Amino acid sequence: MASVRRITLDRKIDYPTSDGRPMAETDWHRDLMVALIAMLKMWYAKARRVYVSGNLLLYYVPGNKRKHVSPDVFVVRGVSKRKRLYYLLWLEGKSPEMIIELTSKSTRKEDLDTKFKLYRDVLKVQEYFMFDPFAEYLNPPLRGYRLIQGEYVPIEAIAGRLPSEVTGLHLERDGTMLRLYDPSTAQRLPTLEEAKAQLEAENERLRREIESLRRRLANES
Repeated sequence: MASVRRITLDRKIDYPTSDGRPMAETDWHRDLMVALIAMLKMWYAKARRVYVSGNLLLYYVPGNKRKHVSPDVFVVRGVSKRKRLYYLLWLEGKSPEMIIELTSKSTRKEDLDTKFKLYRDVLKVQEYFMFDPFAEYLNPPLRGYRLIQGEYVPIEAIAGRLPSEVTGLHLERDGTMLRLYDPSTAQRLPTLEEAKAQLEAENERLRREIESLRRRLANES
């Protein structure tokens, strides 16, 4: 009965879909956020119950419209893959397992203190990564933490990359970009633009092979 009353309450509450803040600090931060979300969605394209999102309000106290956070990029396994207006933690039943914040000097206190504690102590996020594209204050510009016995322990780099146990990928700095590396193939995940270019190249290769086969059959007939 309690869960039914809670769902009814949630339907009556008009949870905002925006906190009035800009989507990202700069064009670089925004473009990188969009690119990371797209890469992770492609990575989990065949997974039925993995939700990838970012810049979405996550409410974590039932009925309280002020208790929310908006991670730049996050991954949740075990929940439905569908579009959402916002993420209600108590209805979804699961916190984000991996979060990436694209940080800057203007958000440093929030990312290093407020969100750090919220992700660790309240949301229990298994992995928290921070990337400072311009290396304005983080040294090194890419940091990662894994939740072990209630504390965030720094993730040790492997060949200059930070491994994510949640996704099975490694995070790697490439200038102002943050790339995702698949250790099983020793290849970076393609960006959406790179994936489109690869698909076009493959289609062109197949077209040429078919055309060559047609010419050969025509000559043999």
